[in-house]
Amino acid sequence: MKTKIQSIYFLLPVLLIVSSCGSNDKKKDASAANQVQAYPVVTLTAQSTSLETDYPATIEGIQNVDIRPKVDGFIEKIYVDEGALVKKGQRLFSIDAPQYEQLVRTATAAISSAEADVNAAQLQVNKTKPLVEKDIISKYDLDAAQLTLQSRKAALAQAKAELVNAKVNLGYTTITSPVDGVIGSIPFKTGSLVSGSTAEPLTTVSNISKVYAYFSLNEKQLLDFSRNYKGATLDAQMKNIPAVSLVLADGSAFAENGKIESINGLINTNTGSASLRATFSNPSKLLRSGASASVRIPQHLENAILIPQKSTTDLQGKKFVFLVDGKGIIKNTEIEIMENAKGNFYVVTKGLKTGDKIVLEGFQSLKDGAEIKPEEKSADSVFADLKK
Repeated sequence: MKTKIQSIYFLLPVLLIVSSCGSNDKKKDASAANQVQAYPVVTLTAQSTSLETDYPATIEGIQNVDIRPKVDGFIEKIYVDEGALVKKGQRLFSIDAPQYEQLVRTATAAISSAEADVNAAQLQVNKTKPLVEKDIISKYDLDAAQLTLQSRKAALAQAKAELVNAKVNLGYTTITSPVDGVIGSIPFKTGSLVSGSTAEPLTTVSNISKVYAYFSLNEKQLLDFSRNYKGATLDAQMKNIPAVSLVLADGSAFAENGKIESINGLINTNTGSASLRATFSNPSKLLRSGASASVRIPQHLENAILIPQKSTTDLQGKKFVFLVDGKGIIKNTEIEIMENAKGNFYVVTKGLKTGDKIVLEGFQSLKDGAEIKPEEKSADSVFADLKK
């Protein structure tokens, strides 16, 4: 019995020690749970920056001239190939139309006949005039001779006009390029019968020394576009639009900058958009009609509020940030941003102001109203990428 009592007294200190250790662990866990966690924050400042927005565009030459025959005949010869560069006045096609050569010969012969009639009438006038002066014949005969001469001269003038017209038609059998440019497709081959009423052109010559890039803005974009540039009229606003660039289909940038020169005054009711036109020089002839590209428009912003994209969360199509007050209490705050971003940063249009502090990252487990320990990060380090 004595041995059992001694064992109990021996176990009591051990139990007390174990109990004491368990209690201390619970206190430590509770203390850790109540400890305020540190999170990186940044104070927002107004900044100057530039944004670039890309709009899909279609390229067209400044002139796309359909080449059509003006006379009926068979294509005798084709002097160019598809895609060839041609100069103004360069021969493109010849049409076999012998009827126009015959008309030239006929008109030439008619002129010779009319000239003979004029000479005969002139002789009659010259013969009649002295006889009238000597009162051998009446003045009526002289008037009649002069009228006949006048009629013969009119017939000669008509014959000459017909020759000019015949030569013009004969000239139409040789078709030349009206502009410098590039030959398009040639659907007709040698021997094909063509006429002035043929629906399809012989080819198209595209003048691509300069090109037009056509793109569209929806109604909201057009309103924003108009507000971003100063000017009382549309023409004045276009003068203040900076030079735009062109991004080609392979993602490379075109070497020449362009200028927006035209904004359609009407909004298409079917698409809800308005058409704009930018003009680019094309000295290398790299751009061709029908090509696709994107017009890139820069926009300079003063006193803009920018935030890193990683500092935002998305909920039901809206964006939120955690705003930190002076006591370290966070508030989940909705913001509005511009459609286009600046690299990895958003431009905030509503919801934040200069001097506000936001949580930068690592906030996935935070809840609205929680307290944090702000670790201030310098704005220069956070926004360093914007200055590169």
